[in-house]
Amino acid sequence: MLEDGTPPPEQVTIERVCTGHIRPEGYTDSKGRFSFQLGQQHSAVFMDASVSGGGGPVGRDTLTGGMGGLPSTSGGSMGTVDLMGCELRASLPGYRSESVILGRRSMFDNPDVGTIILRRLANVEGTAISFTTLAAPKEAKKSFEKAQKLLRDKNPKPDQAAKELEKAVQLYPVYAAGWHLLGQARLAIKDEEGARQAFEKSLAADPKYINPYTQLAALELQSRRWDAAANLTDRLASLDPSMTQAHYFNAVANYNLGKISLAEKSVRSALKHDDGNRFPQTHHLLGAILARQGNYPSAAEEFRNFLKLVPNSSATEQLRKQLAEWEGLGVIQRAESAPKTSDREKP
Repeated sequence: MLEDGTPPPEQVTIERVCTGHIRPEGYTDSKGRFSFQLGQQHSAVFMDASVSGGGGPVGRDTLTGGMGGLPSTSGGSMGTVDLMGCELRASLPGYRSESVILGRRSMFDNPDVGTIILRRLANVEGTAISFTTLAAPKEAKKSFEKAQKLLRDKNPKPDQAAKELEKAVQLYPVYAAGWHLLGQARLAIKDEEGARQAFEKSLAADPKYINPYTQLAALELQSRRWDAAANLTDRLASLDPSMTQAHYFNAVANYNLGKISLAEKSVRSALKHDDGNRFPQTHHLLGAILARQGNYPSAAEEFRNFLKLVPNSSATEQLRKQLAEWEGLGVIQRAESAPKTSDREKP
C-alpha cells in the first residue's frame, strides 16, 4: 500500500533480498496483493531491464542473463525453510519500501506476511505511477487489468495480453502505463520494434513516467545505439538521481562512445547508490575504465570485487587471466590466499 492507505494504481515488483542478493518473486495485482511460492521459478516474472546479469561491461550480457551468486533456500525437516538474512520488499522507482523480515519459516506458519508500505522519496521528480492512469476510462482500465492477469498467469499469454492492451491504448491514447505494459508484452513475443514504439508512446504520454525509460534504454544498448541510450539515461538520472540503473546504463553507453570521464562519473554514481550490489557489473566496468587509465592496482581491486559477487559469469575466465598476467608483470600484487589453520595466530 502507499502511505495514504491506497493500493498503488500500477503493478509493483515484489523482491526477496537475501544477504544482499535480489530476486524478483512476482508482481502485485490491482489491489496491491501478491503471492508466490518460495524456491519456485516463475515464468510469469519477466526478466526485464531491472534485473542484472553477470556478463561484462558491454554487449547483451550486460543487460540479461542469470542472477549469479544467488543463495538458494535450504529446506529442512517438517517442511521448514531457513530464510535467515532474508527479507521481502516492494520495488517501485521514486518510492522507498518498508521490509518484512522472513527468518525461519514452516509450512504451518501463516503465509500472510502483512502489508508493505511504500513512501514517496523527496526531491525525486520522476514517478513510477503515471498521472494518466488516474484519468483512464473504465473500459481501458478493464482491458489493462485483464492483460496484467494474462501476463501473471502460471502460463503467461503475452500475445493475448498485447491484444487487450492495444484495445486499452486505442480507447485512451495517452495511457502511459498501458503503452509501457504493451511494450513488455511485445518483448515477450519477440517483437522488439513494436516494443520500442510502445515505450516511446509511453514516454510521449507522460515524460515523467520512469518505467519505460529503463526498458527503452535497455533496447538501445542491446542495439548498440549508444547516443540514444546515453540521452535516455541522462533524462532518467535527472528524474530520479538515486536510481542505480540509470547511472549504470549511462556509464555503459558513454564507455562505448569513448567518453571515458563521463562513464567513470556515472559508474561511480551507480556504485554510490547501489543497493546490495544489484548491478555487480559496475565493478567490472569501473575496472575496465581504470585499466584504460593505467591504474592497474585499482582496476584489479574492482575486478576482484566483481568476481566475489559473481564468481561464475561469462567474464570470469577472461578476468582471471588478466589478473594473472598483471601479477606476472609485477604491476599488481598477488592476491593473498587465506591462511591455513596451522599458520593462524593462536589466542
